[in-house]
Amino acid sequence: MVTVARDPLFHASGSGTGARGGAGSSPRAGGRTATVSSNVDWDGLRRRMRGVLLRPGDAGFENARKLFNPLNDDRVPAAVAQCASVADVREAVLAAAHRVPLAARSGGHSYVGYSAPPGGLTLDLRRLSTVQVRLDGTATIGAGATLGAVYTALGQANRCMPGGSCFTVGIAGVALGGGIGVLQRKFGLTCDHLVSAEVVTADGRTLTASATQEPNLFWALRGGGGGNFGVVTQFTFATDPAPALTVFVLDFGAGSVKKVLAGWQPWITAAPREMWANLKVSGGTDPGCKVAGCFVGPSSACNRLLDDLIARAAVRPAQRRVEGHDYFKAMRFFSGSPDRQSFVASSRILATHTADPGGVAALLKNRPGMALILDALGGAVADVDVQQTAFPHRKAFATAQIYASATAASEAAVTRSVGQVVAGLADLGIKDGYVNYIDPALPDWGTAYYGPNLARLRSVAYDYDPDKVFDFPQAVTRA
Repeated sequence: MVTVARDPLFHASGSGTGARGGAGSSPRAGGRTATVSSNVDWDGLRRRMRGVLLRPGDAGFENARKLFNPLNDDRVPAAVAQCASVADVREAVLAAAHRVPLAARSGGHSYVGYSAPPGGLTLDLRRLSTVQVRLDGTATIGAGATLGAVYTALGQANRCMPGGSCFTVGIAGVALGGGIGVLQRKFGLTCDHLVSAEVVTADGRTLTASATQEPNLFWALRGGGGGNFGVVTQFTFATDPAPALTVFVLDFGAGSVKKVLAGWQPWITAAPREMWANLKVSGGTDPGCKVAGCFVGPSSACNRLLDDLIARAAVRPAQRRVEGHDYFKAMRFFSGSPDRQSFVASSRILATHTADPGGVAALLKNRPGMALILDALGGAVADVDVQQTAFPHRKAFATAQIYASATAASEAAVTRSVGQVVAGLADLGIKDGYVNYIDPALPDWGTAYYGPNLARLRSVAYDYDPDKVFDFPQAVTRA
């Protein structure tokens, strides 16, 4: 569940409302800059808001409209509502509904820019960012809070919660897509800790979704993806006491992929749930790889497990870094740069720990600037039934993210290359995908992201948004 704004040593987990790339996709798929005529009363909305409504030409609009990925800079909304209250969200939804497209923005990491609808209204939730950790161990978090703010508050209270790595990612997208992360094998997904959510619906109601109130909506919000069902304005999560953690990176260098992947797959499958590790394959003339991860416990126990991995792989790492940290410092270890980054990405799901090492290595050969990042599932993730929440990949072995740096000039070529790897993984039997890495060109994406939960998600979407106010190219209702 982790997002990358850097050399993607770890995985990217974005806002859940889009990911770029895929076989045969156009870099302009879904439409970009658009002029949409409307009868929205922008001046009236501005007067009714406690926050700020920005239109093109207003000071601050250009900065407010831009998302994390610069390749989405040509997606220009008609307005950005910087909501300062739940009432602002309600006013914005009612003003724009049935008139222009609208979408919520939390951290702005929507991979293909779905949170900046061209010619529409972006509901910028970043002012709703309060994080309050209570004495009972629950944390009430505004939907605009970033993971950095969440981890800071939790760390100060000596509490923890599983989540993504990039500190600038918004908690909303992470949680709504399921929420994979470096503590998931011990503590589960982010969405598994959700106690309740405050939601503004298409008709302007403010609802509380929990196990006892609006239970179908509560079910859908735990893995059903951002941008669907309504606008979540606040979350309440259960947290755990913060443990001592050990973080590590093993760099095996070029030419190591076959042996390391062959050893890593059975190793992490057999490892205790306190151990989480990913494997990053770097494209190039002779692809290399790194194994990085987080262990809940002391470095001495972690090192014994790493020694076992090295023995299984029969390859000595060129570099070995193992460090003990508290919760916040461990999360910061994975955080990377906060700077905006141009990239193309997609995903697949490894159902079992039997991926062909030679086939995987071959897919990354002669693809500089591309990475394939495998993030281990299992442990507490698999303790939850496939249909108990909307997140369907409970019994899978790992997620796979295909990630490639790009520029505006190279975007089309990089998109084709990412698509070729996605198709190649499918040929190896690695199918399906993770909704927080949405790819508009992924074949049968509705089933790929939601599996047996798709029909119920469509039903929930119809119950709460029958007129498709919250619509975008990969909305649940479009699947």
